[in-house]
Formats: sequence, C-alpha cells, structure tokens
Amino acid sequence: MAEKSTTEMKATLGLTGLTMNAMALIAPGAFLWLTFVAQAGEGSTAPSMWIGILFATLLCLATAVCYAELAKLYPGTGSSYYFAEQSFLNHDKHWRYARLSKFIVGWASHLYYWIYPGVMVAVTGIFCGYVVGTLWPNAMSASNPGTLFMMVVAVVFAIGVSYIAHRGVTGSTAVSVAINVIQISALIVFAVMAIGYRINHPPGSVAFQFDSVSGEAYTYEFATTQTTANGQTTDTITRDANMVPQPKLDADGKPVPYKISYPTADDKGNFLSHPSARSVVGIHNVGWMFVQATVAILILVGFESVTAMGGEAKNAKRDVPIAVITSLLVQGCFCYLFEYFAANYFLNSGYTMQTATGSAAPIGDMMIVVGNALFGQGNGRTFMLIEAVTVFLALIGTTLSCINTGARVTYAMGKDQEVPEHFGMLHDKNLSPHRAIWALAVISCVIGCIALLVVFGDAGAASLNDAAIAALPHGLWSSVWFATSQARLAALPNTLTMIVLASNFGTFLLYMLSCIICIVAYQGHPNFSTVKHLLVPVFGVLANFVCMAFYIIGPFIGYGTKMEPFGAIGIAAVWAIYGGIYFTRASKATGRTTFVVSRAGRGA
Repeated sequence: MAEKSTTEMKATLGLTGLTMNAMALIAPGAFLWLTFVAQAGEGSTAPSMWIGILFATLLCLATAVCYAELAKLYPGTGSSYYFAEQSFLNHDKHWRYARLSKFIVGWASHLYYWIYPGVMVAVTGIFCGYVVGTLWPNAMSASNPGTLFMMVVAVVFAIGVSYIAHRGVTGSTAVSVAINVIQISALIVFAVMAIGYRINHPPGSVAFQFDSVSGEAYTYEFATTQTTANGQTTDTITRDANMVPQPKLDADGKPVPYKISYPTADDKGNFLSHPSARSVVGIHNVGWMFVQATVAILILVGFESVTAMGGEAKNAKRDVPIAVITSLLVQGCFCYLFEYFAANYFLNSGYTMQTATGSAAPIGDMMIVVGNALFGQGNGRTFMLIEAVTVFLALIGTTLSCINTGARVTYAMGKDQEVPEHFGMLHDKNLSPHRAIWALAVISCVIGCIALLVVFGDAGAASLNDAAIAALPHGLWSSVWFATSQARLAALPNTLTMIVLASNFGTFLLYMLSCIICIVAYQGHPNFSTVKHLLVPVFGVLANFVCMAFYIIGPFIGYGTKMEPFGAIGIAAVWAIYGGIYFTRASKATGRTTFVVSRAGRGA
C-alpha cells in the first residue's frame, strides 16, 4: 500500500464542515436512544438525570472555552496533545517539560479516544438486537438481545465505519452533514410527541402500558397467573401463542381499560416517574447529580474533536474555535436538555424508570407508546422503526467522527515517535492516517465485544427474574452466554457501563489536563483574560476532578453501584502504569531525554 510519512493533510474544511464533524460526534439522536438506559441503571440517582446532564454541560462548556482559546494560539493536528507541547514549549519558564506534558496528555487522551469507538460499536450491537427483537420477537428478545448476535454486529460495524474513515475526511464530512440534519429533525418530532402524550394523559385517564416481551403497548390491563420458578413465586402475564398479553376482564367479560398514573416510587423505594415537570429539572440530591454527570459526559464529548482537524481546516485560527463552541451549544445545551426533559417527563405507570432499566432501548419503547397514541394501535412500531433508521445513521456519524479524531491524535504522536512511528504515516492517495484508523478498528472490535459480555449485569438484573430469563428465545444468536438466573446476572458487573465509565474517566482526565494547559498557555500572554484564561479553566479543573473523585466516593456513600466504577478505575490504572513503562523504555531505546534540553530541538 502506497504511503508517505512526509505527506501533509490537505486543507479542505470550512466552518460548516468543522462544526458538522463535531456535531456528528455529539449526536443527540443516537445518544438519547443509547445512553438513557445506562443513566437509568445508576440505582437511586435516576431522578437527577436531567440536572446531571446540565452540570455535565456546564463542565463541558468550561472545557470548550479552553479548547477554543488554545486553538486560537496553536492551530494544527493533534488536539490536546499538540496544545500541551506548544503551550509548554512557548512558555519562558516551563518549556523543559514540553515532551513530558504532551506525552501524559496524549497517553491519557487514548484512554478516551481508543475506548470511545468501542463503546459506540457495542451500543450499535444493542441497537440492532433491539430492532431485530422487535421485528421477530420469537427469534430474539428486544429487551434482552442475544450476546453473540450483538458482538457480530459490533465487529462488522467497526470495520465498515473504519473503511469510510480510511477513504478520507472529505467523504466523512458529507456524511456528517446529512446525518445531523436528519437526526435533529427526528429528535424534535419525538420530543414534542412525548411531551404531548404527558399533557394529554392526566392521572386516571385511559392510556397505554408497554409490554416488553411482545414489544407493543396496549390500552387494557393484563391478565396474570401465579407461576413458580426456582422456588420463587411471581405473577406472570397470561399470553397467547404469539406472546401477546391477554386482557384482564371485568364482570361483563370486557377488557379492563388501563388508567395511567404518575407514581414517584414503588413499595421498595425504586424510582418510577416524575410527578411534575419541576421534578424533572430538580436537583433532588447533589450526590445523585454528580453520579449522573459521570455517565452523562459520554453524550456531550466531541466538541473538541475539531481541534484535531486543524491541519485540514482552511482557516483554522478563525473557524476551529467557533466550531468548538457552536457544536456544544447546539447539540448539548439545546438538543440534549430538550430531549432528556421530554423522555423523563413522559415516564408514567405504564412505562416507568424501572421498565427502562430492563430494556435495551427505552427510547424505542417510548416511541412505540407515543406512536400508538398519535397514529393508532399498532402504528407505533412503524414510527419507532422510522426513527430507528435516523438513529442508525447517527451511529454511523458519531462512530466515524470519533475514529477520525482518535486516529489523528495517534497520528500526531506517531509523527513525534511517541508511539510506534508507522502510526505517523498517511495514505498516499486518501491522505488519511490509515494505519492508526485500522489499528483503532481492531481495538474497537475487542472493546465492543468486552462491553457486550454482560449488558444486563448488576443493577440491570433487577428488572429481570428467573421466569423472565427462562422465557427468552433459545438459540445460537439469542441465548448463548446469557446468564441462566437473576442471581448470576446481579453478581456480575455490567460490562457496558464499566467500559463507558472507563472512557468517561479518560474524558474527565483529558479535559482537566486541557484546562490546566490553557492556564499555562496564557500565563504572561498579552491576550490574557482573567475570566477566559483563569476563572473558567479553574472551574473546569475542579468540576472534572470532582466527577473523577465520585468514581471512588459515590459507591461508599450509597450513590450508584461499585463494580463498574472500580473496574473503570482499574482499567485507567493499568493504562497509566503501562504508559509509564512504555515511555521509559522508548526513551532509552531512542536516546531521548524526559525533559527538553533545547526549545528549538523539542526534546532530544
């Protein structure tokens, strides 16, 4: 394959292209669908979901200002990695630490950029499993898709998107533009329908209740019978041969209509729904807010991705800073806050937060309910499938964008020989960092499969019981590697949440370091601003640090679960130790010093 290490990237991106690339990574249409269940599964903290997203948005805005200000000083390829080198190298006092700082930032960024695509291909596997289960419920459960099936989808998806990235950034941008227009339009339609459903169904009115087995919503109460499995007696819904729940009949033999309510919690204290709009946006508990923010950061990252494309921007100093802020304001401040309000406001007795916790795609379930209410019984599924197409397009866009960004950071480190030199080569024809892209494709396949091993472990097992697990379709694609009892599932960590938190931990670490870099870069600079270059970065450092600290503190004070955050910290610790060993050995092998000895020579 033709390639050159000296070839430079071609400047083809204007303001629109840069902004759309960042917006594709933030992808509100995809993340509402995919991360609502992860946030719902964070134990008792679910009532603070919306406020947690707001706090994470403020944290990201502080960090975005730092990225924008750094991009004004140092336009180029490599994002935080490049900024770290330049800010220290151009500082009168700290220039000797330029190599060490850029390696620490670059290595830490890989904890985010190398894991994040794996998260995306994993959730794509879950998404496809949900759609297949909805269309063919006898072959696969929509709420609990088959592990092997999801893994195969994840691998195929990772390879396909990596091929698009390999073809070059121009084609990637065209895809991003189309996807953003489609997904934002679809998002607004669903959010309006969800809010309208709540407004038009006051307590006591006849409404729909969702059935996760058949993947459909009905306006009648379900008939039940008592069954015993493994010594546990439960009320089981009576179903016909097609798994359709049978209606409960009144004295006249007519179906009993289902009447909606908005209970706050069940008899065990589990959160069910919000009694009012004020409750949706309320704090409820500061600790809960921080726990939700540690998950919510996943849906907001991406605004910084355009700073890795400075080498492909026509006017990097002007356009990259604008694209950073604009992408976060449009997608994060408007789209996410609006759609998460709508989804949380929709919750009711017919579809509670506990139902959402046990589903592979709660937003898809909600779409079925509101679709039935607006378009008629049975048409909600069609509405959901149409919206699902837009989500799949958004998944392509966000995965493509994060692979492009991650590969370019690796490419920048490869050019500097801080990682193996072959990563610093561009394809001679496409001018894409193809070696880094394909390495990231393989890593994404591995991480995606690990994330899918136990998707419904730990708190996610609470909505299942042994009878429900036994009733899952049996077959190679639908039941291989799925635990046979609730106790086994509950004893295992939720691997998807653990991988998400590992990626998020890398994000908090990278964002905190980037805020520090901004302070260093503008210290003594003639354009120094107390607000933009000191107060905002300091807030960013503190907010990111607090969220990182909650990985350890939260579980010990009863917020969230323990296995997943501790597992994420373990992954980060292993990566840090390996980074130290690699840096030391690579420095000895190449004869390079840890500290820069010449500002012109940059580090030898």
